[in-house]
Amino acid sequence: MVYAIVRAGGRQEKVSVGDYVTMNRVPGGVGSTLELPALLLVDGEKLTTAAKDLVNVKVTAEKLEDLRGPKIVIQKFKNKTGYKKRQGHRQELSKVKITSIA
Repeated sequence: MVYAIVRAGGRQEKVSVGDYVTMNRVPGGVGSTLELPALLLVDGEKLTTAAKDLVNVKVTAEKLEDLRGPKIVIQKFKNKTGYKKRQGHRQELSKVKITSIA
């Protein structure tokens, strides 16, 4: 079984070929390909962690769609002062499919 740990939008994800990953928005249109930097590679019994060896590892993904995450409500309140503030946020995300690990 071949899998890799990649840096995807500020986080680390465990991926193998055919996996779908939701990550922070990446530039490019739907159908474009992108390359993710590998931090670790496991190929059966062989484990690769050296930076000089990981430079040669190519993890490619295809962008499937742009979407937005669930709404997060931020509320601030101070007692006895009449201060209240309500704010919402939806993170912009991209869904990608891992096409190859080489």
